[in-house]
Amino acid sequence: MKVLANDGISDSGIKALERGGFEVITTKVAQEQVESFVNTNNIDVVLVRSATKVRKDIIDNCPSLKIIGRGGVGMDNIDVEYARSNGLHVINTPASSSESVAELVFAHLFTGVRFLHDSNRNMPLEGDTNFNGLKKAYANGIELRGKTIGIIGFGRIGQAVAKIALGLGMKVIASDKYVNEAIIKVDFYNGQFINVDIVSESMEDLLKHSDFITIHVPAQESGYIIGKDEFKQMKDNAGIINTARGGVIDEVALIEALDEGKLLFAGLDVFENEPKPAMQLLMHPKISLTPHIGAATDEAQDRIGTELAEQIISILKNK
Repeated sequence: MKVLANDGISDSGIKALERGGFEVITTKVAQEQVESFVNTNNIDVVLVRSATKVRKDIIDNCPSLKIIGRGGVGMDNIDVEYARSNGLHVINTPASSSESVAELVFAHLFTGVRFLHDSNRNMPLEGDTNFNGLKKAYANGIELRGKTIGIIGFGRIGQAVAKIALGLGMKVIASDKYVNEAIIKVDFYNGQFINVDIVSESMEDLLKHSDFITIHVPAQESGYIIGKDEFKQMKDNAGIINTARGGVIDEVALIEALDEGKLLFAGLDVFENEPKPAMQLLMHPKISLTPHIGAATDEAQDRIGTELAEQIISILKNK
């Protein structure tokens, strides 16, 4: 049986699949050629991340296809229900990248509160001629300890964010339509741990009381989670992070909030117009930027590859 890992797969995932008797193809096939490639090579499994889309046309026209796998959480690039209604298995790895995404949230948070995103741009340009000026410009940093972080979307990733925040001494509030309450276990290196019970609050309260907000919801079919009205409800000089999906924040309203001084900073890993984000975002001095790398750690990719392999083997080899 053949597996096309069109957006890549870890070595550990390849080895696990090969041990299970699968041939793994990692050739990158252009989106418009996926259907032809699957049929020509009699592919049984297509694995994707966020780049490749598996829509109705591929599902309808690729009779050899048995499994569609998504390395990661969100499956908005796959017509999931349609595929399942046509007898295909659709799998993903919702837990494998939670810690990696959560750590990226805090990379952006630490960057924002200490102006590292702007300092790293300007030090190479002015560090030798305007050192004291830059020192003064970046002198008003703030600490995360003791501040309140609001987590919109309290699934696996949101709860992983909460663990780190609690470990830093932050107050955590969360809002989720489907998760009313969660017990967050914070583990320490020596085997000790604490459990913290967090009850979901209203969006209005979260916006009002949070010093920093981080978003962990699926792609939205219509409307923004955070738009002009929500920015108005937020604290002055708050920060906002989006490592979820482009389109959950109104980017025009975000720029306005930053320019007006309502927000201190933003951290963006995802964008409405990927892979060509708006230039106003890319050039803005108050935005920390990464190119959709939330799950892009060696550890997460190993977990993702291994988990996908285990699911595929279980479905196709252990019937």
